[in-house]
Amino acid sequence: MLTLKIRPPKGDASSKPRDHLATGSWDLIYTARLIKELTAIHADQLAAELQMKPELERIPVEHRVSARNLLHYLALRARDLRSTQEALASLGLSSLGRAEAHIMHNVLLLLKHLHHMVRHSWDLPPSAAHIVSRDEGHRLLERRAASLLGAKPPSRSTRIMVTMPSEASVDYAIIRDLVAGGMNSVRINCVHDGPEVWMGMITNLRRAEKEMGRRCSILMDLGGPKFRTGPLAPGPKVLHWKPARDAFGRAKTPARIWLTPAERPETPPESADAILPIREAWVIALEVGDRIRFHDTREAKRTLNVVGALNASRWALSNDTCHVEPGTPLVRVDAAGHESDPEPLGDLPCIQPVLALKEGDRLLLTRSQEPGRPEIPGSPGTPAAPARIACTLPHALADVRAGESVRFDDGKITGRVVESTDDGLLIEITKTYARGSRLGADKGVNFPDSTLSVPSLTEKDLEDLAFIVRHADMVGYSFVRTPQDVHELRRRLKDLGGERLGIVLKIETQAAFANLPSLLLAALEAPSAGIMIARGDLAIECGYERLAELQEEILWLSEAAHLPVIWATQVLEHLAKDGEPSRAEITDAAMGERAECVMLNKGPHVVEAVHSLDDIILRMEAHQSKKTPTLRSLRVACEALGRKG
Repeated sequence: MLTLKIRPPKGDASSKPRDHLATGSWDLIYTARLIKELTAIHADQLAAELQMKPELERIPVEHRVSARNLLHYLALRARDLRSTQEALASLGLSSLGRAEAHIMHNVLLLLKHLHHMVRHSWDLPPSAAHIVSRDEGHRLLERRAASLLGAKPPSRSTRIMVTMPSEASVDYAIIRDLVAGGMNSVRINCVHDGPEVWMGMITNLRRAEKEMGRRCSILMDLGGPKFRTGPLAPGPKVLHWKPARDAFGRAKTPARIWLTPAERPETPPESADAILPIREAWVIALEVGDRIRFHDTREAKRTLNVVGALNASRWALSNDTCHVEPGTPLVRVDAAGHESDPEPLGDLPCIQPVLALKEGDRLLLTRSQEPGRPEIPGSPGTPAAPARIACTLPHALADVRAGESVRFDDGKITGRVVESTDDGLLIEITKTYARGSRLGADKGVNFPDSTLSVPSLTEKDLEDLAFIVRHADMVGYSFVRTPQDVHELRRRLKDLGGERLGIVLKIETQAAFANLPSLLLAALEAPSAGIMIARGDLAIECGYERLAELQEEILWLSEAAHLPVIWATQVLEHLAKDGEPSRAEITDAAMGERAECVMLNKGPHVVEAVHSLDDIILRMEAHQSKKTPTLRSLRVACEALGRKG
């Protein structure tokens, strides 16, 4: 972890009266304090360079100016500058809050202006010859973004990236419409599918590029080590359905039941409340108007009414709540009232098991991969045996200590480790939904407080790298935590002949955020690199209440290093999935203008989401460049003053 030894400030300029302009005179002592403080900041910046000289020398010469600027920014932000900012603003000189890409340049400009105000002669120090100017800082960031993500689109500075669905490998229209709508980059998640499907996506993309006359870059994300819950003991083979009911409990909309041959099941063309497999000859004999009588698992008399036929399957309606199991005898009753011999219902899937958990419960996260089970109640004198579930990476549990947090299923359930046992981790549940939460198999597990010794690159990642090097422009690095992780990935890429491949460091863990300055310096050693703010996992790791603060800090530090940022996770999520955005996510999407790229996740309405995001970014870029207002004329102001806008 990067640690800079910066002298704490001995004072600030906060004692300046707020109404000093009204007095008509400048307070020389007050201005001298500002000069003293900024001189100390400049000295800190030079000291940071000297302290980190070995690290700087590892960075290629062409990237070293960015590394120095990052150190200058870290030295500045090691101080609490709130009163200094207010004092500078009162003099019309505040500029430290928008100078990440050229921070020492602005410190020296402020010193020059302050000295001029008190009529002191002052020359720029020798260090000014090797710093980044405002224009150069912006050019460096734009050049790095183009190198990693491809040239920016003609109409806007921020690029749009879209995660590819599996269907994009066989449905050319999906990718064609995305490219036509404004997509600039595709993301392929290596957690899903495989080389054959990935190649289909890339082939369709190249075809769309040629047809549209546009170029899209390709990011392929490594899966990384995934901590997930293991299997649970299967539940009983019981199928349940119920009709929709009105306020009086009467069936309002019958349940739709799909009856299909057990020998060769057919998929229903639309949603069904239940699918019943039955012997093919028996199903084919059913006619519209027939009834099917049976007793459900509670011995209640029930009836299905056959209402439609499609191929070898039939549709039926049910006005009752039912529970059925394999072998339930079914009797066909035709229009004439003739009954068939009983026909046993075919095999059914097991109920998907879950663990019902509430605050105060205890859960054993086991090293053993045996199926988990719910709590076993105790008897008089015998305590209850806690619920248990396995962890898919059991060797990592040795790194977790008592008192540390564990989060399950995207943070829906939080617990605290009580103790580490031979079996695993005994966890006390500290947070669930008000009525409790359900934990199933294959759900994510996060250890935000723990230092884990799990390698960031898995065996599957190393296999996937061979494909990525041949076909992608960038590789997304999941679970990166330390500079050593970055060096290991670069070594693996070099072995495969992919040392020029762009690297995207996904900041998704508390460890990655804590080590962000060191990770940025390591990234500057690479020919092309950038940062992804993986906001979903980062919020789980660090807490949702801290997400806004953390994403701001990542944006600031990345800009100081002149490294492009991809703003990711749940951007226009409701629009992409449901076709209707929430008000909050429109505002969130507008914030993405501050990054060099915004990523959308897949969904049935993702093309519409691309069009909307394109429009939102275009509007925002007319008003703001990153976090600096551009002060374009406002129509409302022109109309209020009777002027033409």
